Amino acid sequence: MRSYFLFCAFVTAFACGGQPTVTNINVATANNTNTNKASASVTIYTYDIVKTYPHDPKAFTQGLVFHEGFLFEGTGGKPSRGDDFFSSVRKVALESGKVLQKYDVPPEFFGEGITILGEKVYQLTWQERTGFVYNLSDFKLLKEVRYVGDGWGLTNDGTNLIMSDGTHVIKIIDPETFQTLRTIVVMNEKGQPLMKLNELEYIGGEIWANVWETGWIVRIDPATGKLLGRIDLNKLADDEMNSNENADVLNGIAHDAASGRIFVTGKNWKRLFEIKVRPK
Repeated sequence: MRSYFLFCAFVTAFACGGQPTVTNINVATANNTNTNKASASVTIYTYDIVKTYPHDPKAFTQGLVFHEGFLFEGTGGKPSRGDDFFSSVRKVALESGKVLQKYDVPPEFFGEGITILGEKVYQLTWQERTGFVYNLSDFKLLKEVRYVGDGWGLTNDGTNLIMSDGTHVIKIIDPETFQTLRTIVVMNEKGQPLMKLNELEYIGGEIWANVWETGWIVRIDPATGKLLGRIDLNKLADDEMNSNENADVLNGIAHDAASGRIFVTGKNWKRLFEIKVRPK
């Protein structure tokens, strides 16, 4: 979601407990001997930086996907509202950060999350309630679709789209009609709605979500909405913003399913990070 001229308001960590089972992703697992505590809390994860890559500092990142060796990125911007840049969909070389292909969204739309399903790229818009479907190979616009509510983050499980709207509710969406098939309600450790769920990625059978205006990524069970873990990336976000006065909040999660690599970045960040996640 957009966050013009806002600084991150980072939250403090919750108590550490048990962890979910994860396969084929760059995440270490932890032993848990306190089953009573696990029932009331979730595992807190930290990270190690594996590698750093360049990232376009003018990219107001709204969605990030790794696909067949390349990054695909959705960016926000709306000149009609005074932004400097158009929203876009981009194909980016991982090692250099060079934009290889780009489609500018019409200026009346503010671009949000993207995902790739089959040979199509899907993109949300923020408050315009309009989605775009592009041909993967050349970004040719195939169709526009309408949906209810705001558009924030977008991913897929291989069959359906998975969409956030800034609340604690995640929607499972039919990719052809954009109709909501079911909803997932996400609550925090205290049983309260976990709001501001933003950019999404489907990793190892879990939904990973940036929590807007924080340095946290949360891990969610797509069947039940249960909170499976929190990844503390506050230091990573702080370091980027301290070294880059134009950097905005953490936003952008991509997963290389073939190798298990995980990539993260943020809005107007100069760097993209490959990270390994481990219990804190």
